[in-house]
Amino acid sequence: MSNLSTTNIPASGGGVKKTLDPGNHTCKVNSVELIPFTFKEGAYELRLNVVGPDMGPDFDGFWVNKDDQSLGKHKGQSGRVKATEWAFADGETKGGTKISRDTEIMKWLNSFCEAIGKKDWLTAQDNKHATIESLFNAFAIDKPFKGMDINFCIAGKEYLNKENYVNHDLFLPKFSKDGVPFELPGVAKSKLAKYDPAKHIVKKKAAATVNNFSDGASVGNADNSAPGTNADFEL
Repeated sequence: MSNLSTTNIPASGGGVKKTLDPGNHTCKVNSVELIPFTFKEGAYELRLNVVGPDMGPDFDGFWVNKDDQSLGKHKGQSGRVKATEWAFADGETKGGTKISRDTEIMKWLNSFCEAIGKKDWLTAQDNKHATIESLFNAFAIDKPFKGMDINFCIAGKEYLNKENYVNHDLFLPKFSKDGVPFELPGVAKSKLAKYDPAKHIVKKKAAATVNNFSDGASVGNADNSAPGTNADFEL
């Protein structure tokens, strides 16, 4: 009987997840989307499709474009992150204050552009667009965020996917006394919120048996309860 070798131990199965978990992450925003909210007519969700840092040569990420595999795979973990936990919609608070969907979206765009040093892009759009859809489409096409490393605090809401595993519907937390949800690396005085599961994870309310955690990608559905998917998704 030969002695035990400690230099040729097989790697453990499972590998590294393709998708981002809630937490503090430095990411690039590859694209943005304005998605109609299923449960309220006229409402929108704003989604950022992000990719984390290079995970090294052994990391097996999602295809950049599954229909054109010549573009290769993402070198970092991917995530679909909603700009806010709730959809943007016209409404009224309990105190009677009117809420404008378009104004709230523009306020978010203003905060984001200001944080990444691209306020001049938004200023240049003044009086060029008749609708919020037109303004956002310009944002999506021009990509003032392209190639930039941005620090994020990413929160999540738990749900069970179709395999009965816990996944997270990712979203950015509110601006608060705890900090901001995004900023550039290397700012003189960081105000980025420090990820705290007690504050940034919305637990699934319904009792359920959890077998394990999977790397299924959150599809970012409006009701936060739709199943994830293990299929490659484009960012």
